[in-house]
Amino acid sequence: MEVGKIPETILKRSVFKQIRHRRQEILVTPGVGRDCAALAAGASEAVVLSTDPITGTASEIGTLAVHITANDIASSGAEPIGILLSIILPEGTKEAELKQMMKEVESACEELDIEVMGGHTEVSRAVCQPVVTVTGVGKIERSRILSANFLKPSQELVMTKWAGLEGTAILATDKEAELRSRYPADLIENAKNMIRDISVVKEARIGRQCGVVAMHDITEGGVFGALWEIAEASSTGLVVDLKKIPVRQETIEICEFFDLNPYMLMSSGCMLMVAEHGNELSEALIKEGIPAAVIGRITAGRDRVIINEDERRYLEPPKTDELYKAYKERR
Repeated sequence: MEVGKIPETILKRSVFKQIRHRRQEILVTPGVGRDCAALAAGASEAVVLSTDPITGTASEIGTLAVHITANDIASSGAEPIGILLSIILPEGTKEAELKQMMKEVESACEELDIEVMGGHTEVSRAVCQPVVTVTGVGKIERSRILSANFLKPSQELVMTKWAGLEGTAILATDKEAELRSRYPADLIENAKNMIRDISVVKEARIGRQCGVVAMHDITEGGVFGALWEIAEASSTGLVVDLKKIPVRQETIEICEFFDLNPYMLMSSGCMLMVAEHGNELSEALIKEGIPAAVIGRITAGRDRVIINEDERRYLEPPKTDELYKAYKERR
């Protein structure tokens, strides 16, 4: 298998097919397009859980680890409250590096008003760069848990921020020397600074207030991957106008340099939302300083269509994220 997410066919065949649901307390079980699990807590509340590893980069790994997991929790409609950390470091790691990582973690936690609840730290010969796995914990009333399982035709798709946000920031940081051979320093700095927009907790809060039907944070596989996953979770189709998907010029330039598709590039920091009235939701987000656009709608059937002027293409299940190609081809 290639580096990156396990392909959907293998995931269904070799992972999900082996898992049995046997506890009534488990309210949300694993599946394509499901960011979180949910556990009943008392008569009306639920604990929401999500876990994510950071493996694509070692840059600002503490910041990414916290925000990406908090984003998953927020996409379910829940309030993030804490995290558990598992930190695996390669042999020879200096204490100062661990200290900096934890400084990043604590800074991100302070920003989100959550805390580190515990975890595990070790040095291992099994890894060649730091691997941080975070389990996020949130809380919500059971009746307010959001799910993509019940989407309906005509509901609208709203996207926040810009395609390829996370991947752009990672490449600008990790590949700065290469990029400077073609692009000015200010473009690269702007791209690196996109990491400051990695959290979707604020837009999730606005989405809940505006009555969103479902939310899905856009991670590996980029916008196209997230669109497929949210449609697959509800067994629906969709139609999306490619030109309405927001993308920044920095992303276009960096993707051109590495020959990548920006719509299939890691995009943590972007949220895909489904709403009955997409324009009202996007206006509410923009009013709070969050870029947003209505990019398409849910349709009947199973066709997942991207329209680019007169051209129509059909989405396929997500493949290896474009980010990894930049490292594979230029080592």
